[in-house]
Amino acid sequence: MHDVTETKTHSSGQALETAKLGIWCFLATEVLLFGALFTAYTIFRVSDPQMFLTEHLKLNRIFGAVNTIVLICSSLSVALGIAAIRQGKQRMLRICLILTLVLAATFLGVKYAEYSEHIARGELPGTNNFFSLYYMMTGLHAIHVCGGMAALGTMLVMAYRGKFSAEYNTPVEITGLYWHFVDLVWIYLFPLLYLIG
Repeated sequence: MHDVTETKTHSSGQALETAKLGIWCFLATEVLLFGALFTAYTIFRVSDPQMFLTEHLKLNRIFGAVNTIVLICSSLSVALGIAAIRQGKQRMLRICLILTLVLAATFLGVKYAEYSEHIARGELPGTNNFFSLYYMMTGLHAIHVCGGMAALGTMLVMAYRGKFSAEYNTPVEITGLYWHFVDLVWIYLFPLLYLIG
């Protein structure tokens, strides 16, 4: 009996390491994608600094700051959920996943309000290089937020079905890593677009 338990623990530990390697490889490709956009932003900004300065002042820093706080809180709730399931606390995991989903929806709601404000003023993707890059970068990030919400929703359904325990929680950990990456991208986007003049 002891040998069976030890084998299960060893194989689940191996599964976690393999899954982590897989998600890190996937995230490396995502870093390359966003890295290309950050590079394009830098090149265009250097070529026309005055226009970028003028246009970035049109962004709503309050919306940007609120969304930054919302995503930082969502990263905390995911981390607390992972810590909870490692201790076998299934109810706490469900609460943390629900909270994270609410915060993610809040982020998208704020982003929708911000986009609406820009569109009402005629600041569209084709207006100039700044707004083209702004919509491309924040829009791609919003798509990643939607993807993260789909993954978190799946984890929540599985959690309600009792699929996770202290011994098996690999999908939650992997989803958590992806969500932290999504948050980290915004941590770079916020100062780059909203603060650096």
